[in-house]
Amino acid sequence: MTSRDGPIEVPAALAGVRVDRAVAMLAGLTRARAAELVAIGGVALGGEAVQEGSRRLRAGETLAISLSSLAAEVAGEPVPSPSPAVPFKVIHEDSEIVVVDKPAGVVVHPGAGNRRETLISGLLARYPELALLPAAGAGETDRPGIVHRLDKETSGVLVVARTPAAYRALTAQLASRQMGRTYLAVVLGHLDGRHGVIDAPIGRSSRDRTAMAVSATGRHARTAYRVREHLDGPFRASYLELDLETGRTHQIRVHLAAIGHPVLGDRRYGGTRGAVAVKRCLLHAWKLRLEHPATGEEVSYVAPVPDDLSEALSRFIR
Repeated sequence: MTSRDGPIEVPAALAGVRVDRAVAMLAGLTRARAAELVAIGGVALGGEAVQEGSRRLRAGETLAISLSSLAAEVAGEPVPSPSPAVPFKVIHEDSEIVVVDKPAGVVVHPGAGNRRETLISGLLARYPELALLPAAGAGETDRPGIVHRLDKETSGVLVVARTPAAYRALTAQLASRQMGRTYLAVVLGHLDGRHGVIDAPIGRSSRDRTAMAVSATGRHARTAYRVREHLDGPFRASYLELDLETGRTHQIRVHLAAIGHPVLGDRRYGGTRGAVAVKRCLLHAWKLRLEHPATGEEVSYVAPVPDDLSEALSRFIR
């Protein structure tokens, strides 16, 4: 059994990772769908079907993923409608990838309550070939080519795969933490010290199931930060540069709130402050570093600081 593009050798970076989790990352499936694929014999190691999704991978093993058994189900899902009206800027494009600057307020892909006018719809209007990727195992039907996401209110740089090979290469980089993601944020208060690391597991909040929280039972999460500026008047704040060492849902927002410095404008995690009113959470995905999937060259892409973040900074004494 092989996947459409043939079996792969498990890299050292994925050694010890559960099969179902690895399949979800590499094939662009949800964990539930990856578990279903394992259950029906759609995943093999060394030519033999995997019996348990909890089985841990070993470096050098041959992993094969067959999506044919899920083809009917995937084919029955709605493909987002292209929409040229969705705003985004192209930072870079070539035959393998497209790198975009997503504005705040745009949802990346369809979800509960957001089925239309997402970034995916805008991308499909400009790059209609993306619609063919799910059939080749490069993302699900409603998020073709999507490697990583940004929250609706977060602006900034995002890479999208245009080919199955690029998708596999980029998701592997993300899983092995080779992909570098640097953010900018304005947070409440002055942090102690000019730099540090927040190392605290993140899981679903027990009080609000739509939110995340630092939790002893959560998944490992690390965020490094550097203080660019301490801001004063009309209240104390800090302008930070942050690096994601892991990529949990709402990670930066949860980590900063947990140490008492929520992102300004983050209503969910306590970042509201009327003296400098802002319309959204002031978090911006500034820089993305990766190995180009075609050349292996290390490249970086930057999304300029958006006007609303610059305008908010101008209202502080610096």
